[in-house]
Amino acid sequence: MSLPSVAQVLDALRVVQDPDLRRDIVSLDFVKHVVIGDDGRVAFAIELTTPACPVKDLLKEQAHQAVAALDGVTAVDIEMTSSVRSSGAVPGQRQALPGVKNIIAVGAGKGGVGKTTMAVNLALALSLRGSRVGLLDADIYGPNVPIMLGVQAPLETDGQKIVPIEKHGLWTVSMGFMAGDSDPVIWRGPMLHGVLRQFLQEVAWPALDYLIVDMPPGTGDVALSLSQHTAVTGAVVVTTPQTVSVADSRRAINMYRKLNIPVLGVIENMSYFACPSCRHETDLFGRGGGRRLAEELNVPFLGAVPVAEPVRSGGDIGMPIVLSAPDHVVAQAINSAAEQVAAQVSIRAFRTIPLTPVS
Repeated sequence: MSLPSVAQVLDALRVVQDPDLRRDIVSLDFVKHVVIGDDGRVAFAIELTTPACPVKDLLKEQAHQAVAALDGVTAVDIEMTSSVRSSGAVPGQRQALPGVKNIIAVGAGKGGVGKTTMAVNLALALSLRGSRVGLLDADIYGPNVPIMLGVQAPLETDGQKIVPIEKHGLWTVSMGFMAGDSDPVIWRGPMLHGVLRQFLQEVAWPALDYLIVDMPPGTGDVALSLSQHTAVTGAVVVTTPQTVSVADSRRAINMYRKLNIPVLGVIENMSYFACPSCRHETDLFGRGGGRRLAEELNVPFLGAVPVAEPVRSGGDIGMPIVLSAPDHVVAQAINSAAEQVAAQVSIRAFRTIPLTPVS
């Protein structure tokens, strides 16, 4: 029995479509290093655009079936790899941070919806899937990231730049490392502008696939400053299902659009409460408000995350729920949302949309 050629293997793989990018994995240049052994064993790699790809297992299975069906193939070995692509910088426009491929703002139209909890857990979920992730706490007035990560160390410098603190596989900076736990931050707009610039440009960030920026709630100065200082891949808006939260989230989405920051999608937090004893689901704040908002404004719905006690207790001791209870329904929902965020970033990496600077 004759062996298949490399061209035949590639032709067979053209039936495998990335459902997000809507193209086959060969034309996307995902297929690498095809080797055909004398014994009929075919080996190759599939290089995805993120280690957090939500359809990784599906693509691998479809590729395996497509190649295994060829005459002469006795076995199929597939290595799944990834290389996160940059989607924020556009030549002649705002500059991205050196070594940082994607900057993702996590914001909310109002406080109290779990924005920081979501930002921290999304960052950790992406990191746990193999990405290099940084976390910038831009919530200057309420810097809670140090508490949620269990970090109390002061920031240090290498003589030229601030050195981010590493914890749980994340690199992070926060105003909370500079101000005391009880010290209020009473600053005007220009001072906020300055500290954000410093955290972006005067921090020795390592090479990162994603830099998650925990934004202050509302539609204030920090979002404007962020849009002026660097190329932002996109924003994730966190809301609860409650009507008042949805109304404020609508304003936040419209703000990001006016700043030419793409909206990657909406996460509905505190979607429901699942009783740990009987599993009955109670809609504490209503349900479906985030999904309806996403449909109304034509942005992706990234997922619904329930509320549960381990979210609070894990955050209080510096062990967010994706670390402290990875099998919990909340952690699973956040992991799914993180994969959807990564998918939206990958989609943007394959588009060429000019970003107009905000003056």
